[in-house]
Amino acid sequence: MNKILKSGLLVAALLGSTAIAHADCGIENGRVSIVGNEFPAIQTVGKGAEACATDSVEVKTNLTADHQKINLAGMTGNPAEYTSAIVANSSIVALMNDDVIRPLDDLVAKHGSDIKKNQLITIGGKVMAVAFMANAQHLVYRADVLEKAGVEVPTTYEEMLAAAEKIRSMGIMENPVGGAYKAGWNLAQEFTNMFIGHGGEFFKAGTAEVTINNEKGVATLEMLKALTAYMNPDYLTHDSNATNAEYRAGNVALMNMWGSRAATLTEADGVSDEVKAGFAIAGPMTVAGGDTPATTLWWDGWTVAKNISDADAEATFIALKNAIAPAILNDETTQQAVWLIDGYQPTDKATGVFAAAEAGSTPYPMLPFQGLLHTALGAEIPDYLQGKEDAAKTLADIEAAYNAAAKEKGYL
Repeated sequence: MNKILKSGLLVAALLGSTAIAHADCGIENGRVSIVGNEFPAIQTVGKGAEACATDSVEVKTNLTADHQKINLAGMTGNPAEYTSAIVANSSIVALMNDDVIRPLDDLVAKHGSDIKKNQLITIGGKVMAVAFMANAQHLVYRADVLEKAGVEVPTTYEEMLAAAEKIRSMGIMENPVGGAYKAGWNLAQEFTNMFIGHGGEFFKAGTAEVTINNEKGVATLEMLKALTAYMNPDYLTHDSNATNAEYRAGNVALMNMWGSRAATLTEADGVSDEVKAGFAIAGPMTVAGGDTPATTLWWDGWTVAKNISDADAEATFIALKNAIAPAILNDETTQQAVWLIDGYQPTDKATGVFAAAEAGSTPYPMLPFQGLLHTALGAEIPDYLQGKEDAAKTLADIEAAYNAAAKEKGYL
């Protein structure tokens, strides 16, 4: 997976191309129904698939921040409500665990000769998804605010804390740090990043035995809590959308943000010229003197449901293949992501994701039980951040919640 991500990141940037257009995609009939996240790059893919709609081909999209709450249920029925889910490293695992997506090898052989090898996500010897973009979280900051405070661009989380304290003490901003710390998935992702940065291993090698209840787990929680002291007091309700809104409003000077969000951060209506002029991107930070960045590398791609007709599966594959063709690239869409598509030329806004790859960042673990730990983290950490529990109790609760879920699923 490391090779897939890095080769896609560092080799896929080639030439420019043209705009999206409605066209005959070569689908005779079928139903295409796509569920996925709502950020701009995925919206572009959704529009690209919709361009294949005809009188005999129905194409619908449901792009929502709640996609991970509905995609599994929507693909479990027979026939499945959704013929495809747009997924990432983590979210594909749940779909595979419940056997709701099909191998794509036959469709790749028939219709995918122009799909590059580094886009084919192969698990257990079978192609299970087609990746179209790479992603990572990295530093986004206000260069003008740092200059005013007289501090350098942070390369470590310790430097970020020092910069935040100086910005606050000088009265420039009260809560200069932003973060997607919403209780649940987002907060668990921040722990995952920080734990990796501390050199932590989530599981005992070759087993599903969790190994976060240790000094590295404590240090991770302590750093997360230290950062929240400089965040909006409502940080446990802030996902990427809310965090970006704080930055756009001029309330945040430093944050760890997804490259897919950072790319269009200042494009929204109402962003002041001051915020636009100060907008800047850097690579991911390290922590606790470590060399491994406190972030994870990701891919986003599409799948095809198992519980649908072969005709609908073929229509879905062809529509989504057209949705990630070089023709989708133009001046606007090129800014939206680090595309793994022929014709993509990296922009300045892609530097954070490229820096994450070049710094040896770790891909998010694609283990069948990683999602169970992610869920436990997101549910248990808020009590620690709110001062209801100490770090030792919180880590013990995470371990207990994970163990219960892993035993129920048969992993322990």
